[in-house]
Amino acid sequence: QVRLVESGGGLVQPGGSLRLSCAASVSIASLNTMGWYRQASGKQRESVATISSGGSTNYADAVKGRFTISRDNAKNTMYLQMNSLKPEDTAVYYCGYRVYWGQGTQVTVSS
Repeated sequence: QVRLVESGGGLVQPGGSLRLSCAASVSIASLNTMGWYRQASGKQRESVATISSGGSTNYADAVKGRFTISRDNAKNTMYLQMNSLKPEDTAVYYCGYRVYWGQGTQVTVSS
């Protein structure tokens, strides 16, 4: 059983930054690919970024160059640094590992 808890969402103006955190209830050092996903109102959940246990990363085209995913195995925490935020980034952001999901954190980009 893996419990994931996201934090760090909020309201930010276009062009601003936020850092999301995902704290795991187990050691993540041995977990393979973890990821951040988002679901905007009325849309399907989509992958934003993933990171393997070895640190290899993949990003959705919409966030390349603006978002950075990372993981701190010592803290059992995964991060998503989001810069140059746009209104279209507004969504509930979830961290996920296999069948396990967090409760989500709302990110709203608006002036």
